[in-house]
Amino acid sequence: MRSVWPGRRQIAVAFLLGAAMALGQAPFGLWQLTLLALAVLFALLVRQNGAGAAAWIGLFAGAGHFALALSWIIEPFLIAPERHGWMAPFAVVLISFGLGLFWALAFATAHLTGRRGAWIALALPLTLTLAELLRGRIFTGFPWAMPGHVWVDTPVAQLAALAGAGGLTLFLALLAVLPVALQSRRRSAAVTLAVLLGAVWFWGQSRLAAELPVRADAAVIRLVQPNAEQSLKWDPDQARVFFRRLLDLSGEPPAGNGPRPDLVVWPETSVPWLLETEGALLPTIAEAGNGAQLAVGIQRAEAGRGWNSLALIGPGADLRAVYDKHHLVPFGEYVPFGDLMWDWFGIGAFASQLGGGYSAGPGPVLLDLGPRLGRALPLICYEAVFPQDLHAAPAGADWILQITNDAWFGTRTGPWQHLAQARLRAVEQGLPFLRAANTGVSAVIDARGRVVMQLELGQMGVLDTPLPPAVPGGTVYARTGDLPLGLAMLAALALVGLAARRANASQGRGLRGA
Repeated sequence: MRSVWPGRRQIAVAFLLGAAMALGQAPFGLWQLTLLALAVLFALLVRQNGAGAAAWIGLFAGAGHFALALSWIIEPFLIAPERHGWMAPFAVVLISFGLGLFWALAFATAHLTGRRGAWIALALPLTLTLAELLRGRIFTGFPWAMPGHVWVDTPVAQLAALAGAGGLTLFLALLAVLPVALQSRRRSAAVTLAVLLGAVWFWGQSRLAAELPVRADAAVIRLVQPNAEQSLKWDPDQARVFFRRLLDLSGEPPAGNGPRPDLVVWPETSVPWLLETEGALLPTIAEAGNGAQLAVGIQRAEAGRGWNSLALIGPGADLRAVYDKHHLVPFGEYVPFGDLMWDWFGIGAFASQLGGGYSAGPGPVLLDLGPRLGRALPLICYEAVFPQDLHAAPAGADWILQITNDAWFGTRTGPWQHLAQARLRAVEQGLPFLRAANTGVSAVIDARGRVVMQLELGQMGVLDTPLPPAVPGGTVYARTGDLPLGLAMLAALALVGLAARRANASQGRGLRGA
């Protein structure tokens, strides 16, 4: 056991280095600190005596990273602290160390592959990237706070158009490994790092400089942010106040005698009644649009099942389309064995207002909004963090529409990290991304990932925007997804392992000959 356990001091250092890496995530954006901490972490890994010790270093580094980056995870439990507050500490510990297991796997595999010295360092960017891609997929996936997300506010983010967030993670790790792999040639390492970063930075900057002109006759979209506080959102009296606020904001005349909106968008679950509610619900909503279509977040139910949905309502109060969220938040929107847990123990998903939780929709769809608005790919809340879901959607989207309720994420880090991932989806797909958030941040994001307009957290208001254009010809990543990167990483890892084995065997023969 002593040969496996690296010692409390090294474990503590790994945890602190992981936490320092998290400061590169939004809203801090200290990517330089992430790069430095990761380089020191790689050096710490190379010093370990075996894969078991490497796994412990990876586990605690990952736990430190996710404990700080995902500290917002306690916020949903504090909406109703008398019921859920006791679970907050357990949630932080479980998710931090649970996600840290992926880093433990990456560090142990790198050590087994490289065996010693610089070969371990060369293997780690590959294994860390593969582990992060895996984290985004298995057990429903949770690709939040990937190391590569630290590039979002820099020109390097444009690499996502070629290789997605996984490519950004790989690039970060390759830069961090240079001082370790070339430690005997420090000047060469520094020059190589500067050249690589400078080249990608310059390429990204030139891509950002390429104009994407908005058409003079572009459709106008209004994003409505009602700022409905989560703790009051479902109070019957307050719900009517927030609903009236949505109607009033939707009907406001455009600023400066601008064109009237073609589409009005309300956030996730903004309507406090079910879609099937009888009476004047749909006519009342339609009237607020003043001739525009409305895309509204609403819940619906049928035969004892419920869905978190987006309903498209025409000017004549006709229901034109419904999209049901298909990638649900575990324990937030559904509970495994939900019917049994609800019937027997009364345990349900606390974000759902329908029994034990929501049912999943059939999958990604496109909304045909007419010739002016084109076809939109709808996303509800946390569906925007899964690039593979956007890749699996039907081809031919003209833009991406997200409705969300980030009030669950608090005000410090969660909403900003969610916004950062939306920006990455825009870069990856080469499509404009419009998001309406209940309490913020509502934003208009162009196809290069730049925020063109936004409403801050805690602000009530609307954004009227012409629909930004897509990148002509799309992007490489939109056509290929993560498969090429994953296969390339596996092939490169095999080559590193083979080269390391030969180098170590040659060194062993040399020692025996001596």
